[in-house]
Amino acid sequence: MVIGGAEDKLRDRVILNRFVKTAGGQDGHIVVVSTASSLGEEATGLYRELFTALGAGEVSGIRPLTRAEAQNSELAAVLKGATGIFLTGGNQLRLSSVVGGTKLGDAILREHQRGAVVAGTSAGASAVSTHMMAFGASGATPKHRMAQVSAGLGLLRNVVIDQHFEQRTRLGRLLAVVAQSPGLVGIGLDEDTAAIVYPDQTFEVIGRGAVTVVDGSHIVTDAFQIKAHRPMMVSGAILHSLPAGYRFDLSSRTLLPPAFDTTPKAMHVPESQRRRLRRLSQEIAAEGANSFVLDRRQARARRARTEREASE
Repeated sequence: MVIGGAEDKLRDRVILNRFVKTAGGQDGHIVVVSTASSLGEEATGLYRELFTALGAGEVSGIRPLTRAEAQNSELAAVLKGATGIFLTGGNQLRLSSVVGGTKLGDAILREHQRGAVVAGTSAGASAVSTHMMAFGASGATPKHRMAQVSAGLGLLRNVVIDQHFEQRTRLGRLLAVVAQSPGLVGIGLDEDTAAIVYPDQTFEVIGRGAVTVVDGSHIVTDAFQIKAHRPMMVSGAILHSLPAGYRFDLSSRTLLPPAFDTTPKAMHVPESQRRRLRRLSQEIAAEGANSFVLDRRQARARRARTEREASE
């Protein structure tokens, strides 16, 4: 399950509900990996609370911050037998740099192959594919050097995933990457929207927004001739915009007949918890590899605190 970020945590919680149900519900064991987030244990605690409220049987949390920690066999063993693995948002480069190619990274792949459901939101969604959108500029026009691609965790092959797609105007950079690598299928995920990818390489869309698919099979481009940050010519790209209920075959790159979402609605969150959940949800949604909104906010707060202490 790849989620575009800012998934609903307060009302119907369709996406999180579907994840918990698919991960076994009361009989499941979900492991939250919050390495990407700069919110620390708050991010882990938020999802632990949400998944427990939605009926998950057991929820664990891990947050390795160095490759040495991710190489720890005992930490990787936490994933053994997990029915669901959830990768939080934040900075996908932090996640791939710390976890990729380690014992923990291998354990995620192994448990997924065994049958565990892996969900990633925002940065976690970008990181699940072999080719990861590391960072880049916003805008609707594709340009040379607009995006940086690096290796992800390798669960999904031959795709590149971008998130907060409509909200941060990321069509241009996804077009640019697909124009440079037409063998990849570009997937753009709006906020509060998810693509559920099944073993047969078909996916179903759930949530409030849409999933944009960029197929470059017949693309014509001058990307290999452009220099600096100039606009590139991209012609022949096939775009699909798929709202909830629609399905797509990644192997044949074709639209499939729509499905119906039968996910039950979750109970509403008590009012006493809503303000805290809303604050944490907003901070998690603000994180991103090319915005660093929360990092800048925290740095400003530290500077203000230091200046205040110096003047006292």
